[in-house]
Amino acid sequence: MSSQLTPEDQARVDSVVNSGGHEVARRPFRPGVLLLLIMVVLMGLSGLSYYIAWSHGVV
Repeated sequence: MSSQLTPEDQARVDSVVNSGGHEVARRPFRPGVLLLLIMVVLMGLSGLSYYIAWSHGVV
């Protein structure tokens, strides 16, 4: 697929894309925190479901 831009236009596009003005600063991804969050939510929902079952006399 060939570019449909003139070399001058492509140079302007490249300068805008490489300027870094469109980038968003983000914190690094930490899988340990994500795993901890998932485990906390899972334990909370499990505790809630156990309480509901206990309050209805199922357990």
